[in-house]
Amino acid sequence: MKITSVDVFLLNCGTDSWRPIVCRVNTDEGISGYGEASVGFDTGAPAAYAMIADVAPLVIGMDAMAHEAVWDKLYRTTFWAQAGGTILFSAISAIDTALWDIKGKALGVPLYKLLGGKTSDALRCYASQLQFGWGNNMGKAVTDEELVYACQKAVSEGFDAVKINFITFDDEGGRVGFLRGPLSSKVRKMIERRVSAVREAVGPDVDIIVENHARTDAVSAVEMCQILEPYHIMFIEEAATPLYPPTMKVIRQGTTIPLAGGERIFSRWSFLNFFEEDTIQIAQPDIGTCGGVSEAKKICDMAHAFDTGVQIHVCGSPISIAASLHLEASIPNFVIHEHHLINRAKMNIDLGVYDYAPVNGKIAPPELPGLGQELSEKAIREASAHCVVTG
Repeated sequence: MKITSVDVFLLNCGTDSWRPIVCRVNTDEGISGYGEASVGFDTGAPAAYAMIADVAPLVIGMDAMAHEAVWDKLYRTTFWAQAGGTILFSAISAIDTALWDIKGKALGVPLYKLLGGKTSDALRCYASQLQFGWGNNMGKAVTDEELVYACQKAVSEGFDAVKINFITFDDEGGRVGFLRGPLSSKVRKMIERRVSAVREAVGPDVDIIVENHARTDAVSAVEMCQILEPYHIMFIEEAATPLYPPTMKVIRQGTTIPLAGGERIFSRWSFLNFFEEDTIQIAQPDIGTCGGVSEAKKICDMAHAFDTGVQIHVCGSPISIAASLHLEASIPNFVIHEHHLINRAKMNIDLGVYDYAPVNGKIAPPELPGLGQELSEKAIREASAHCVVTG
């Protein structure tokens, strides 16, 4: 089965802040597969769209079932890939994931069966990014009452874990920005007041995950962790820069809260530095940026060898959501699944043919062949940009 062409889509959701990039790899046997470059939020989407189109000629004519050969060619012959750049790795990720979709469809089995079969029938989920509320669109939860309402709403839907960035917004609703050095008294009080309100509202049996988006350095992160420790935090995500493992080591030595990270770490080689130093206890590779399903599976297996849990980072279209469910269902070191607020938005749901959503805080992987997800006709028709690479 040979690769004949690659469609690249820059999807249109009516806002520049959410522009998922998806590719469709086509074959001479009429089977096509989808994959996503997970840089559709913030900046970078047009660059990833162009990068997929730029590297796609390298795979035309190759065996669509030989995903390792395709991956290695994209990694070794593009020169820049061996440095691990976000945009190039997201392009490799999209193409690789599409090949797994093709393989599953060709064999008539869901992706998780190709990855080793299920280790779990129902994946525990957490409600993610509640500083933006828990409605059907991105908003703001700034006051203690707004944060509590968002958390209680998620819990009422069956979630027993929530994730919040307590330092996204200040008390006036403005962006806090990067925190360097010792925290100010005002910020310390704000963090403690907010986490205390949430813990009191959800009770002792709901897990609280803290998101930092690497907006703290080592000093401020350790200080923040000391504030959080009495509230029994499940883990803290991206406590500092993902580029320098020694910084995470300093934080690790300064807190008992498990550290998580990985959405901005690419390839098995980059993750290895963190595993060897035990600087993250929960690895969070993003299938759409770390190198696709092939690389994400290797990272998960490496994590298992180092006694590290895995929660796939997923903030993307329905294509990324489906891919993450398959991989998480197949690994023994799965911890919890991220159900992002964006998954509730109609603009994102409408990009896919199927809507895979948690029920009572649990979700199962798709049972259809391959990813079990396709772009909707509407998503394809209304794409902001669409090109076809044939060679």
